[in-house]
Amino acid sequence: MQAMLIMKQVLADKASPVQDNWRGIPTRLNNIPHSRDIRAYFYEDVLQATLRSIKDGHTRLRVDINIPELNPEMDVYRIGTLMELVRALALSFADDGKRVKVCVQGSMGEGALAGMPLQLAGTRKILEYMDWGDDETLGTFVKLGAIGGKEVDEEDDLFILVAPQNAVGNCIIDDLQAMTTAAGKRPVVLINPKLKDLPASSGIMQTMGRDKRLEYALTFDNCYLFRLLYYAGTQYPIMGALRMSYPYRYELYKRLNEENGKEKYVLISTYTERPTPDQINDAFSGKSREESKKPSGFWAFLGSGFY
Repeated sequence: MQAMLIMKQVLADKASPVQDNWRGIPTRLNNIPHSRDIRAYFYEDVLQATLRSIKDGHTRLRVDINIPELNPEMDVYRIGTLMELVRALALSFADDGKRVKVCVQGSMGEGALAGMPLQLAGTRKILEYMDWGDDETLGTFVKLGAIGGKEVDEEDDLFILVAPQNAVGNCIIDDLQAMTTAAGKRPVVLINPKLKDLPASSGIMQTMGRDKRLEYALTFDNCYLFRLLYYAGTQYPIMGALRMSYPYRYELYKRLNEENGKEKYVLISTYTERPTPDQINDAFSGKSREESKKPSGFWAFLGSGFY
């Protein structure tokens, strides 16, 4: 009986966002640029989820976070925010004595296709010029590299990959798979990856091996997800947010306006697995499970590019 009560308490703890002392979603995320406090808040949120996941033995991790300054689909995208997030993670592990390799994919393809996604242009240089604190940190406990099996050295303890993604006509999956194979049981953390197939220059999707590539992409476990939700085809106003911080549930929040121009995010539903757009729509419209089976057609999908 005592053992059963303990197990119930453990499960309750994992389902509750209060257990990790989380303070709730910051407000004013529509205000750009984000304040230093808001950026630091999300860096810490990502870090704690990643630490918990690695502590539990997970080695293939992905972080998906799309606050406006980290969403490349928005005009307010700021590469510096992505670099600050990567630095916060790397330095935390380095402070713990780990040797971290931060990896940015190099140019891919040949001729006119030789290049890298625009989102990553100049990333390596920014990392080199950033303030890493102690003069000996960069180059000793934190090293920079590319993505590939040959980039894995024996002394590396952990790998942080900056927004690995497929380019038109070129696929990063093979290099990524070679790297994780060489890394073995050492943690590999993907920050905002985009691993879906893209059309070749001819406009035709790469078909050979697509199933295996998609299967490999799914081997990475989300240790952190934060996604702002909008009406389909829009990026304003913010309607709500979806958050998951390992090992807790997926939490769906609705943004509400308050008096005096204030706002708040209210938890409206939780899920053991990542909810589908239909489930999110049902929660926002207040439908019961039975009602959700009936066609409605009036509720716009939330979250353009949700998956």
